Order: sequence, then C-alpha cells, then structure tokens
Amino acid sequence: MRWTELPSGVEAWLVTRYAYARQALADARLSKNPAHHDEPAHAKGKTGIPGERKAELMTHLLNIDPPDHTRLRRLVSKAFTPRRVAEFAPRVQELTDGLIDRFAEKGEADLIHEFAFPLPIYAICDLLGVPREDQDDFRDWAGMMIRHGGGPRGGVARSVKKMRGYLAELIHRKREALPDTPAPGEDLISALIRASDHGEHLTENEAAAMAFILLFAGFETTVNLIGNGTYALLTHDDQRTRFQHALEEGDTGLLETGVEELLRYDGPVELATWRFATEPLTLGGQDIAPGDPVLVVLAAADRDPERFADPDTLDLGRRDNQHLGYGHGIHYCLGAPLARLEGQSALATLFTRLPDLRLGADPAELRWRGGLIMRGLRTLPVRFTPEAARPHRRP
Repeated sequence: MRWTELPSGVEAWLVTRYAYARQALADARLSKNPAHHDEPAHAKGKTGIPGERKAELMTHLLNIDPPDHTRLRRLVSKAFTPRRVAEFAPRVQELTDGLIDRFAEKGEADLIHEFAFPLPIYAICDLLGVPREDQDDFRDWAGMMIRHGGGPRGGVARSVKKMRGYLAELIHRKREALPDTPAPGEDLISALIRASDHGEHLTENEAAAMAFILLFAGFETTVNLIGNGTYALLTHDDQRTRFQHALEEGDTGLLETGVEELLRYDGPVELATWRFATEPLTLGGQDIAPGDPVLVVLAAADRDPERFADPDTLDLGRRDNQHLGYGHGIHYCLGAPLARLEGQSALATLFTRLPDLRLGADPAELRWRGGLIMRGLRTLPVRFTPEAARPHRRP
C-alpha cells in the first residue's frame, strides 16, 4: 500500500499485494461512485472515462454500487450466460477466420490494427445489435479511443459524444420496431429496452450507458488480451512450441489454461477502475480516510510471489491460477466469458493457420500505449510464409 501522486495530479492509494488487492476489490466500503471522491477531480475529467459525464453516460456498471448495480447487472448478465456465449462461438470463429483471410496471402500484418482490434469490435456490435452497415462507424470511434488513450482526452470525449448520439437513435429505432415476443437470440439492446418496458425501471440513459460501457470496456480489454498474449507467445519459444503442439494434438485443456496464464502474466488491464472510500477503513496496515481514492494494481498483484510460484515465469499449464485479470467480487468482469472465447479463438486460429508466425520488429522497437488503466501494444508487426497459411475450417 502506498499513497502516491499520479501523472494527472490526482493522489490515490495504490494496492499492489495480491491478498490486499483481492480484499479491496470485494470491500463494499470502497465505492465505485465518483460522488464519494473528496476532490472535484472527477468533474474536471481527471478520473473516469473522458466525456462520459457530459454525454450523460455515468449510470453504468463501473460507476455505481448496489442496489442499482445489482439491478442493472441482473438485466445484462442474461446476455453473457455460458449458453449464450456458446451459441455465439461460431460467429466469433467466423469473424476470426475472415480477418485472417484478409492478410493471410501478404506474408505480413499488423496484428493489432488488422486483427486484435476489429475482432472484439465486430463481436460486441453483433451482440448489442448494431446493424452491420453501422459497425465501421463504431470501429472508427473505438479507434479514436485507443489512439488517444494516453494522450489528449478531448479525442476520446468526442468519440464518446458520437457514440452517445448514435446509441440514443438506435435505442429509439429498436423500441419503435420491437415485437411483442422476443425472438430467439434477441440482441442485447432490444433485451434492455424490453426490460425497461416491463417493470424493471431501466431509463433511456441507463440503457444507453449500459450499451456504451459494454462496448467501451468490452473491446479494449480483448484487444490487449490478444495482442499481449500473441506477443508473449512469440517471445517465449518453449511455450509457443508447447502451445502449437497441443493444438495439433487437439488438447483444448492447454488452450484454456494458457489463456488464463496469459491474463495473469501480462494482462490487458494494469489497474482496476477507481474506487472511493465511503468510511474509514484499514487495508494493508494503512488507514484510509473517507473520500480517498483507491487503485488496485492488478498487474502487480498477479505477479505477487507470495501468491504465485515463479510469478515472472510464463507457464501455460499453470493450474493454481486465480488471477485478478478480470477483477473480483460484485464487479467481476461481466463479459469475461465472451473475452475468453474471443481470446481462445484468436490465438488458436492464428497459431494453427500461420504456423511460422514471427515478430516483424525487434521487441525493443515496439511501443506500448500510454494511460493508467489499460496495457496494450500500439502495433504488433508480424511476418509469416504466405504459403504456410492454412485455409480455415469450413463448417
């Protein structure tokens, strides 16, 4: 535990040990509502998502506590049941193969912009019910968020405003055309509208904020999972060989444990989102005052030697791996099952279809995006033998 000043000028407690991090993530006295911050830093745009306040998008799962959090999470959780995610698997595989098809004959690619970035964008747009003809707009807005994630916040705020306007219009159109009876596999925005029209008291702002945060939080984490995971495999020859051998043998077990290990070893989120003390509490031997901001450093907790044996070693077969990459407690990432599906599909397909995949630049030349919360590469240039690109499996 350490009290520190962040680059933005905001001061906060940093929690780095696994035991204290897990405790903090589940402590109800640490609120997600920025109204509990004892300084106006949030209103000044120094914490939270740029532009979300002006765009009236504050009432989402990352900013609220029970009972509102419980109500909204219950509504949205229906879209991420194991059955719903399993039904979505063929579409994720179709998107994965289609993106690889676009560069498989070139012998080189930037895996961030040509693969890791568009895959989760198109997937979450399909899940939300964004028409295919509008999905490239979402890709542009999301790209603006990534490009400006560590720089001027105005670029992100403008994209947030555009998303908010589009979502308001889409919600209105879907409400006007909503059938009386839900169709099998109904999209998430329609399900949210239906809930608001049947006694769940979901306002239009809540519906728009929910759709927005699922898109905002649901794409960049997966971009980084795929990018960081591919980079880790390409820089650890023994684990990459082990991974490809398991794929050839049809060993899905190593694929599953491997993605969990990649989430622990170099996960997509460095710090959990902001929390604010609502009453005095003690954590890690430190007294925290009401209003104090608390940031849990997930990257440090997941490398804690008191919790993980050989924490700096990448071991795709690691079994005792209760990492915090998707959080813990009531704010555990709602979209984790979908992100895992996308990560497994992306990595398995990449290393199967492009068996001699290799870095196209010196690791020292690669640059990581700035920013406090996320950890991800700006680009990931790769090369491979075009003739070695295997055609994807047809259903």
